[in-house]
Amino acid sequence: MKRILSIVLCMLMILSVAACTKETQAPPAGQAETLTGVGKGFAGEVKVTVTKEGDKITNVVVDSHTETNGIGTKAVDEIPAKIIEANSTDVEAVAGATVTSEAIVYAVNNALDPAKYPAPTATTKEGKKPESVVAAEVYQGFGFASEGRLGPGKDDTDTPVFSFNDVFAHTLFDQEGRILAMTVDVLEVATPNYDGEGMPHFSGFPGQGGYNNDSNHDEKVDGKTEDTEDNFIAEINSWLSKRDRGASYVMGAGSWSEQMDKFEETFVGMTVEEVEEWFKKYCSDLNGRPLKDGSDKPEDKAKYDALTDEEKAMLADVTSGATMSLKDPHGDIVTAIKRSFENRVPLEEVREVASMGTAVLPLHRLGPGKDDTGVSVYSINKVFANALFDGQGKIVALYVDQLEVATPNYDGASMPHFTGFPGQSYNNDENHDEKVDGTITVTDDSFLAEIQGWVTKRDRGEGYVMGTGTWEAQMDKFEELFIGKTADEVEEWFEKYCSDLNGRPLKDGSDKPEDKEKYDALSDDEKAMLADVTSAATMSLNDGHGDLVGAIKKAFENRVEIDLTVK
Repeated sequence: MKRILSIVLCMLMILSVAACTKETQAPPAGQAETLTGVGKGFAGEVKVTVTKEGDKITNVVVDSHTETNGIGTKAVDEIPAKIIEANSTDVEAVAGATVTSEAIVYAVNNALDPAKYPAPTATTKEGKKPESVVAAEVYQGFGFASEGRLGPGKDDTDTPVFSFNDVFAHTLFDQEGRILAMTVDVLEVATPNYDGEGMPHFSGFPGQGGYNNDSNHDEKVDGKTEDTEDNFIAEINSWLSKRDRGASYVMGAGSWSEQMDKFEETFVGMTVEEVEEWFKKYCSDLNGRPLKDGSDKPEDKAKYDALTDEEKAMLADVTSGATMSLKDPHGDIVTAIKRSFENRVPLEEVREVASMGTAVLPLHRLGPGKDDTGVSVYSINKVFANALFDGQGKIVALYVDQLEVATPNYDGASMPHFTGFPGQSYNNDENHDEKVDGTITVTDDSFLAEIQGWVTKRDRGEGYVMGTGTWEAQMDKFEELFIGKTADEVEEWFEKYCSDLNGRPLKDGSDKPEDKEKYDALSDDEKAMLADVTSAATMSLNDGHGDLVGAIKKAFENRVEIDLTVK
């Protein structure tokens, strides 16, 4: 692809460029420049032409794209005008077309500043149509695995850097347990003294004093983060998974997403047992990375040399695109895949799948309340949405789970806890009797053990009872309700049939005037539908406990094409 970085018009105005369908008419010499850029959309490249007059963006044209008609094309129609009006790429994405919106924004940024926003095609593989797969039975699975990390290293004041990694795998299996399709992602969060730009940060909970902060990523601490609830909220709301960080998360061989894509491609067709065997046979026992020729580690060299020529050729192909570890403190990818098989559910009514989407959406919670000494309880909620869509973007299968972790002064017996990073401390209600028993000071060992003990709300199972059944049973009801709807229609359902006060489905007899008025305006059929829903599901779809609707929308935006037929 030829990309024009900058065209400086002749100052004597001896040339004029004729307008055509893919170029913008150049203004008078000395006043304008025409630039082209590229971004990565859902279905392939998005190419744009940008016209500037001085510091003002005067025109943006999407020259070519392969986005879905009626979905991605909404962004194609609306985003250029938003950029021109704002004279900036800092514009809000079009609802339901976030990936395409971001692709257009990136393409404009690539045109304006290619050094800062390099063309993604330089480091990403060319898009290709997925292979057609036919299966007699299909099972959908979600797996989660958390790991704490002591490091990497320390800052210039000798204060350690810590991080935690949540790996989540969305996998489709056939009746024999073989992988048909898979998407793996990781949410990695580090203390803010880590110098890597783009890394999500967490300083700890309000009241813990903040944490050393390298705000400009120059390997020198600039001070401490603010010890406030506002900073707590802002940090969590900015967390992005490794796939969401996109092309900016560059590793030795391409981006993290590209490396994970290569592993996923390798594992399709295997059972989970075969994935585990592949890892044990072909990866280093020292660091979990695929073996390569020429290692200076005796253990790795001996393991590699014992392989056949065919096995070495296979590994050469894998390591041409993927060299990262499959199991180390950065994340236990193998275990997440295994757990997705253990948690699989049959898809009995599904016949065709055109795409699959996976998303994590983190959210803060101030509360619930305070302990008996007046110290606040805080929690972090991460919603994981895994969805399958047909060719029209309608949901054909949905599996939502959630990880909630709270400070240890919360009295709920089954609640996963996070006390903070080593050196930090927090009140502890050890026996869950609503009375603080003392203070926990975090050590390296307790930090690692606490994170490895995190379990999702589905994994908490029958122990997580709510007003109407368990969390899992309520979520099952919502999933059943949303089958056949698009992500936009799920959002519309929520806006029409749920309380604007707390996000719960409306019920007859509310003592809240706003909810009563909204409910009374519904038809009898709509009220009957809600009565059926609330007989099994009354929890909120969007509150401090988590934005379930937003996660479903994000799963749609993150979808990747597959071609699956169930017969």
